[in-house]
Amino acid sequence: MPRLTPDQLQQQLVNVDHLLIVQDLDGVCMQLVRDPLTRQLDRSYVASAARLQGSFAVLTNGEHEGHRGVNRLVERALGPSSRPDQEGLYLPGLAAGGVQLQDRFGTLSHPGVSDAEMDFLAAAPARMEQLLLEKLPEHLPDLSQPQLKALAQGAVLDTQVSPTINLNGAFALLADAVDAQRGLQRMLETLMNQLASEAEMQGLKGSFFLHVAPNLGRAADGSERIKPSAPGDVGTTDIQFMLTGSLKEAGLLVLLNQHIARRWGEAPFGESFNVRTAPHDHAGLMALVQRCVPIERMPLLVGVGDTVTSTRAEDGSSWLRGGSDRGFLQLLQDLGRWCGQPNRVVLVDSSHGEIDRPGLGDARLEGISDPDDPLHVDTLMPEGPVQYIRWFNQLAEQRNVPPT
Repeated sequence: MPRLTPDQLQQQLVNVDHLLIVQDLDGVCMQLVRDPLTRQLDRSYVASAARLQGSFAVLTNGEHEGHRGVNRLVERALGPSSRPDQEGLYLPGLAAGGVQLQDRFGTLSHPGVSDAEMDFLAAAPARMEQLLLEKLPEHLPDLSQPQLKALAQGAVLDTQVSPTINLNGAFALLADAVDAQRGLQRMLETLMNQLASEAEMQGLKGSFFLHVAPNLGRAADGSERIKPSAPGDVGTTDIQFMLTGSLKEAGLLVLLNQHIARRWGEAPFGESFNVRTAPHDHAGLMALVQRCVPIERMPLLVGVGDTVTSTRAEDGSSWLRGGSDRGFLQLLQDLGRWCGQPNRVVLVDSSHGEIDRPGLGDARLEGISDPDDPLHVDTLMPEGPVQYIRWFNQLAEQRNVPPT
């Protein structure tokens, strides 16, 4: 199936009446950086997202609120004179993989999450830092205690419902030392599994899972596979401690449920539907849509992501496919095939930032796709977020939607 150029895709979408763009954030509309606190959003992008209200939603593993949240990036992009909470300029949609819901005025909720789970999450960042300080000296023996302390503090992302350890800073100290980087990855996985065990001991068995980013899909036990470091590709850089059900593919159905409810006045999956009550497998999610949504009420869906992986298994017999965007993009594509609509998958090259990743310059998409990949990417944005923002702004303008 031939791919569309960005211009061709744009022309297809300009006059679509029933459209929903579902977009990841990091690596798509902003460059990937080692320190997430240095991320920046483009002011024009924020304005275009507002223009596309009703046809646009975000779906991210990051978070909306808190000092690390995307809302702070929106506020900095707009400047101190703007009031995004009054003007409806926050990015609507789902964060933390789907458990953090926000409208464009910044109204926030966490459907299906218990107080006990929130309490454990609140304490998790301090525990992560403590565990890091215990384990990092073995892997970085040349660092002093104050240096290790600073590294651990910078590595722990104290987000509200998806606390994360991001080892970009440590990997930068071990540039090109692939074996040492893999040792850090194994250490990180062990540490986070220990945290999960502590949650179980507090009566929260089944409440959480580990999201590995980027990953190589799921193992037989359901856990996400580490993507080992390799020359030119650092592989897995962080692991998020996430609430069970925080799956982007389930989040896609939450966004679809809301979108159809706004347009038709009826939520096909029910008013209280959320990612924690949704099916957690591709077949179950497909079956739910097919059972509950009339085909004529399905919008044209466009999924935009940057994190899709594919690596041949060590024995050469199969491909290990993963990436945090793969699941929702595959579901979106399959929903289009079911209802006879040309749903589109857009992949943005996130290798232009500070993190080593495979880029889209290789026509074979090595490390990203493979010859047998069931996920077909309709449009590539090889120039990265700069190209995507330009395309996004032009689409908002051409659809002639007045700003909010």
